[in-house]
Amino acid sequence: MIQNPKIFTLVAHALTKRPNVSAFILGAITVLGFAPLSVFLIPILTCALLFFILHAQKVTKIFVISFFFSFGLLISGTSWIYVSLHKFGGMHPLLAMLGTVFLSVIFALPPAVIQTLLAKLVSSPHRRLLVALPIGLALSDWCRGWFLTGFPWLSIGYSQIPMSPLSNYAPVLGIYGVTLACTLCSGSLGYLFKNLTLVGPKPHWKIGIILPALILFLSIGLGLIQWTEKISQQATTVSLLQGNISQDVKWTPEWLNKTMMTYLDLVRKEKSDLILLPETAIPLLSTNVPEWYWKALREHAQNYNSHIVLGIPEKSEEGKFYNSVIHIGSEGTNRYRKHHLVPFGDYFPMRSITSALLGYLSIPMSNFSPGAANQEPFDLGKQVLGVDICYEDVFGEEIIRQLPEATLLANFTNDAWWGESLGPQQHLQIAQARSIETGRELLRVTNTGVTAVIDHRGHITNRLPEFSESVLRAEIYGRKGITPYSRWGNFAFVFLSLSILLLGLKSTSYWPKTEKR
Repeated sequence: MIQNPKIFTLVAHALTKRPNVSAFILGAITVLGFAPLSVFLIPILTCALLFFILHAQKVTKIFVISFFFSFGLLISGTSWIYVSLHKFGGMHPLLAMLGTVFLSVIFALPPAVIQTLLAKLVSSPHRRLLVALPIGLALSDWCRGWFLTGFPWLSIGYSQIPMSPLSNYAPVLGIYGVTLACTLCSGSLGYLFKNLTLVGPKPHWKIGIILPALILFLSIGLGLIQWTEKISQQATTVSLLQGNISQDVKWTPEWLNKTMMTYLDLVRKEKSDLILLPETAIPLLSTNVPEWYWKALREHAQNYNSHIVLGIPEKSEEGKFYNSVIHIGSEGTNRYRKHHLVPFGDYFPMRSITSALLGYLSIPMSNFSPGAANQEPFDLGKQVLGVDICYEDVFGEEIIRQLPEATLLANFTNDAWWGESLGPQQHLQIAQARSIETGRELLRVTNTGVTAVIDHRGHITNRLPEFSESVLRAEIYGRKGITPYSRWGNFAFVFLSLSILLLGLKSTSYWPKTEKR
């Protein structure tokens, strides 16, 4: 073992001299681990250094340092919020910037609070590094998934999708289980780094290597398991239509006819078993669409024995608006209504207070009502299609509601709101995680990109270039069976995390009785 190499001492001093700045920089660097760069080792290393900074700090400082790390991660990785608010929402640049900062601040709070509580509970620097801090960060990612309706974007686990061996934990424990594997590795590496900065004997330094090795070997073993299998060796042909209608003209009256005809012309050229159109492909209430248009779609479906599934807003008989996906087949029509709505996107909470903001922003169709939490997948004969709309696919525990009946998943989205930012690529990576969790192929159809076909291992088998009017044609295979995550949801992750925390706090056999600072 290297005895106190100078380089490690210098790095440790630089990190702890201004811990808030260091944490913010580490958080910003962590974004490089996510799509589109996807250097999946970076988040593991940055979290290791974060834990090293935190492990010997006072409780009050741990709150601030944890906050700065999460704030750096979110403000650097969610530039698409500014794009949607300013470029397409019409908000003044300063206000859009403030809105982006405010959202990052709000969702940087759960990690800061949880890490602080656990640090107050655990005073030993060793236990903080190896148990409390890794568990705290993993649980905080989970908390962001439901805090204020949920914003699990940039959860650490997504950085491992799909190439890292740690992604093999997703079918068992979900994306937060992948986060847990990452943070436990980070805690061990942080512990190893701490030992490298100490003078004198380091009898326990091997823990920093053994634990990550065990986690890695277990993940490799899990990767050998086939959780699901094909329902048939006969392929289903699909066509995913990307109309490339710019968001700044999509809802204008001048473009309505052009938009409708663009998609109708694309449909008429396809003879696939399944033809998908993106979220709100038709920018008109379903009841206002001319009958001749519906007739043309029905006739095409009947002539080629196809199933057409398209996104369109609806108005119910009770006067409620829904962001819907409608299935048009030879034997009638089915629908799915978006359940998990986006605040200030799909609807404005506390409208009596936020009505002024609604009038200021140029966000069409922002008064949707939620559909039912549990909706039946579409029975298409050859396949049973599990449907979700846009942002819903960031909530893995909601996607599994349509399993095991669904043999295939489809996400209908419109990422045109995010322009050429990191958002569409990050959103694609999130969809890849849903494929791994469920062991299902996933069809992703979008307005401007990224339209793609994802296999049951989370790998992209085909995709279209962004910002192009095109059609993605592919052959896919439905799958049956159920993964542990599809059965348990996030319960298994929470139970395991708390169990590790309790065992780590109670065990005294493996902790050094003294330590040198």
